[in-house]
Amino acid sequence: MTPEQIKQTLEALIGKDRVRLDGEALDIYGRDWTKIHSPKPRAIAFPRTTEDVQKIVQFANQNQVAIVPSGGRTGLSAGAVASNNELVLVMDYMNQVVDFNPIDRSVTVQGGMITEQLQAFAEEQGLYYPVDFASAGSSQIGGNISTNAGGIKVIKYGMTRDWVLGLTVVTGKGEILNLNKGLIKNNTGYDLRHLFIGAEGTLGIITEATIKLTRTPKDLTVMVLGVPSMSAVMEVLKTFQNTMDLTAFEFFSENALAKVTAHHQLQRPFETATPYYALLEFEAENEGVMDTAMQLFEECMENAWVEDGVISQNETQLQNLWSLREFISETISHETPYKNDLSVIVSKVPEFLQAVDTFVEETYPGFEIVWFGHIGDGNLHLNILKPKDLDQAEFFEKCHQVSAKVFAITQAFGGSVSAEHGVGLVKKDFLHFSRSPEEILYMQAIKNAFDPNKIMNPGKMLDS
Repeated sequence: MTPEQIKQTLEALIGKDRVRLDGEALDIYGRDWTKIHSPKPRAIAFPRTTEDVQKIVQFANQNQVAIVPSGGRTGLSAGAVASNNELVLVMDYMNQVVDFNPIDRSVTVQGGMITEQLQAFAEEQGLYYPVDFASAGSSQIGGNISTNAGGIKVIKYGMTRDWVLGLTVVTGKGEILNLNKGLIKNNTGYDLRHLFIGAEGTLGIITEATIKLTRTPKDLTVMVLGVPSMSAVMEVLKTFQNTMDLTAFEFFSENALAKVTAHHQLQRPFETATPYYALLEFEAENEGVMDTAMQLFEECMENAWVEDGVISQNETQLQNLWSLREFISETISHETPYKNDLSVIVSKVPEFLQAVDTFVEETYPGFEIVWFGHIGDGNLHLNILKPKDLDQAEFFEKCHQVSAKVFAITQAFGGSVSAEHGVGLVKKDFLHFSRSPEEILYMQAIKNAFDPNKIMNPGKMLDS
């Protein structure tokens, strides 16, 4: 079908002015944050209800039109890129609170709700939605669920998966399923809800989600510590975690800190420059907690695991210290980074990081590396920056070669080639480094069951 035919047919189904064909819309909604693939969608549709989504999917099945779901478009694996004349299904207008239950401490929202809006709604009710990351101001709940987003609080609160009580989905066949219905206990066979969490839109569209909320943390406090080595970072983690409940434990390199402070004119946390920095967050509900934190800090200093440190004294200082970590991605985005988010079990992090670092430095000495990540859950972000004199296409090709070796190292350590960003197009060729041939066959069988005509986000994650 031509784009104009698609527009006329869909507007008859979901309403006038719900489909766009103009170049601006095709460019905006056909891409995500990746820069490797150019957008080339056929049309852009804007549903407002689950029934609208169902009609679009049924139309797509009848006419063999591929669909790419589009949320906040903050993905880093090209999972929301439409580069092959697909119909883009945009969730921007499905952003309402459907229901809230203060007794159950749960809220049902449409899939297009912005993460930050959900956090604000929870705060208005005296509650807390803890899944948080730098793109919270633009990412959407449906997209977060589709990629099982993690972020900066995983060490205490877990991944997005841990907060999803129920889902309403439209499958690739065009059927509406209400999954789990908000229940905490429901042992009635396969939990299909969890198949859609992390499926990257390959099985269907998440139109509504029932989300669990929790109590608001009290008196959050941040420490930033200068650390001489990754092995010392792990000793700091063990020391604090054995005694205190941490809400976050992040790390970043001196290179990352230097770029952030220069680009944003932020103050360094202290004068001492160290190879790595650890950021710890905890609830300081009373003086006893603060006393314990200071005792542990002194213990780390005595053991030479920490060379310097600072602790927040108020909310402004807390936010400023967090900015040193959270502004890294935005800062390096101006230098065309090639990003990889990798994970291993926490105890293997130092040896793994050293192995990757050594390989990249020896094989590609002109490439600048920026490390940061969620060290408390074993998630490392490897960022390779493009040399100024290297063509972008050539740079990405070289990095593709780098990735194959890095992922082989990751496989040897029993890790994952995608800790939280998903597979999409960027890592599809490398899925076998984390999944066995048997697992991939089962994944393909699941895909075929929910999407037999292969219209849902085709080419993402799996070849079929």
